[in-house]
Amino acid sequence: MTGEALSQILIYAIPVILAVTFHEAAHGFVALYFGDTTAKDQGRVTLNPFKHVDLFGTIILPLLLIALNAGFIFGYAKPVPVNFAALRNPRWNMLWVAAAGPGMNMALAFVSALSLYAAGAIDGESAAVIGNLLLFSIQLNVMLAIFNMLPLPPLDGSRVLAAFLPETLMRPYLNFGRYGMTVLLLLLIVAPMLSARAGLGLDIFGVLVAQPADAMMGWLLTLVGRG
Repeated sequence: MTGEALSQILIYAIPVILAVTFHEAAHGFVALYFGDTTAKDQGRVTLNPFKHVDLFGTIILPLLLIALNAGFIFGYAKPVPVNFAALRNPRWNMLWVAAAGPGMNMALAFVSALSLYAAGAIDGESAAVIGNLLLFSIQLNVMLAIFNMLPLPPLDGSRVLAAFLPETLMRPYLNFGRYGMTVLLLLLIVAPMLSARAGLGLDIFGVLVAQPADAMMGWLLTLVGRG
């Protein structure tokens, strides 16, 4: 393996592993804070990436999308188990547990932006690798935060929204989560591919995630003087 190939792998792999690990760990830590020990009992309240990484969702799927030049990166980790009934205030604690993951991704994006500012003082060949890694980290974490806040079960945004719904609507809404991942894959991957063949140019991911993420990333880069 050449040094250039290794650099490319590191540029993508390190931000992905950190993003999904901190995202899932944040859910576990906040759930534990509000009284649910389920994640802790299963060893998921940890920053050990091997406890959170899903072979297909975290590694194979993102690399496949990169290889196919899909125009976006999509992936997922093993969800942290949370028993919402065990939370001290299930309805409102659920909101904070759900928001913890996207909130952590936004924090990582901000830290990456600050690090990119500091990296401006680095010279040599390593500067480009570090700069590209941090740029990808900002983009990835912002996209993960926005994507996960979409109000489609089982994404985190659905549980944030569910906290404000009456009980008669909340349960059936959250129960739709068993079909949600299939719907997501159809909407974000299958539908655009089919529309491209038909010449329609349907880009649901671009409208809902990529465009808002580009705007947020631009704001972060401007904030640290790199816009």
